[in-house]
Amino acid sequence: MSSKPPFKQEPHNIPGPIEVADEVLFANAHPSMSHVSPDFIPVFGDCIRMIREVLFTKQAQPFLISGSGTLGWDQVAANLIEPGENALVLNTGYFGDSFTDCLETYGASVTQLKAPVGGTVPFDALAAALQAKQYKLLTFTHVDTSTGVLSDAARIAETVRRVSPRTLVVMDAVCSVASEEIMFDDWALDVALTASQKGLGAPPGLSVLLASARAIGVWEARKARGVREGSYYASWGKWLPIMKAYEAGSAAYFATPPVNLIYAFHASLALITAKPSAAADASTPLPSITERFALHRAASLRIKSAARALGLAQLPLAEAEAANGMSALYFPDGVGAGDLLPRLNAKGVVVAGGLLAGVKDKYFRIGHMGVSVVDARRSDVDTIINALTQSLQEIKDAKANNAKAAQ
Repeated sequence: MSSKPPFKQEPHNIPGPIEVADEVLFANAHPSMSHVSPDFIPVFGDCIRMIREVLFTKQAQPFLISGSGTLGWDQVAANLIEPGENALVLNTGYFGDSFTDCLETYGASVTQLKAPVGGTVPFDALAAALQAKQYKLLTFTHVDTSTGVLSDAARIAETVRRVSPRTLVVMDAVCSVASEEIMFDDWALDVALTASQKGLGAPPGLSVLLASARAIGVWEARKARGVREGSYYASWGKWLPIMKAYEAGSAAYFATPPVNLIYAFHASLALITAKPSAAADASTPLPSITERFALHRAASLRIKSAARALGLAQLPLAEAEAANGMSALYFPDGVGAGDLLPRLNAKGVVVAGGLLAGVKDKYFRIGHMGVSVVDARRSDVDTIINALTQSLQEIKDAKANNAKAAQ
């Protein structure tokens, strides 16, 4: 047995993987057990039920599969679109390019509508594209982690339903679930795909996807025509019986689920959905899901307002299109990542550099989602703002001193 002392979580402020709550960390350390254990079966079943609560759906079918969020793209491409069929991708950053690549790998004919850097696709352009051609499905990224751009999911879905009602609406929600409001049923989404390591507040390694009855029907019609899924591991034919069995209270097997990660995910979902049993103190109720959204908005507003006061411009072009779980900020003129990020790091604030090609060296990204903004005992937002203020002043002073020394 190891004699090393217990490890300590180091706070960090990247847009995923995020720091997890202690309850989640402890749940992840659950003793290893069989995936068909009577103790594990209800835990998996509860996760399937609770994820529906987070996305405000009564009917959608969840798929919880070992893998990264990228596996959600493969599920869409393997089960819902066939080689030669048309897909429309609304591209607001790096992950629009990647989803396109995945769809094309499976043989889809992809058309992209690319937004300007920091922007979203205009709705008149979307409507025109839908009128020009019949698409099997449309995909968009709710929050693109590379840019911090928030797309109007409700309006996108409404536009598709109105202009091209046969087109499936697929939302990449890896960086938005549990930090942005998602009304799966009310917005008539067909697929929302995400992962465990961002707003859902669990360690990485779990692909989370919810499919509407309409999406399942499209897959079933494909099977009825004798067309196999384009993937073995991502096949809904393999995974749907597993999900239904665990939700019904019995075990089934296709591939071994990540047992410990499911325990951690269960602990996080219990916090997010404010289950009384998850509260550390019965006298202090957990925030509801809608209250969590409000806390994310408040934290986002504070950080973005402070950044603006310091002269930092956002990558998103419109305030209404800026995510609430992260901020993407341009460096000031004359300041680069090598100037700012090490200074922030020295003050206990670890942020991420840019990711989008063409501008990746011009901006940085701050994550503010999950436990860092919903736990009232913490002061992460104050720490971020103070570190940013002090670091920028230090850079200014250093440049002034260097200028004097050069005279």
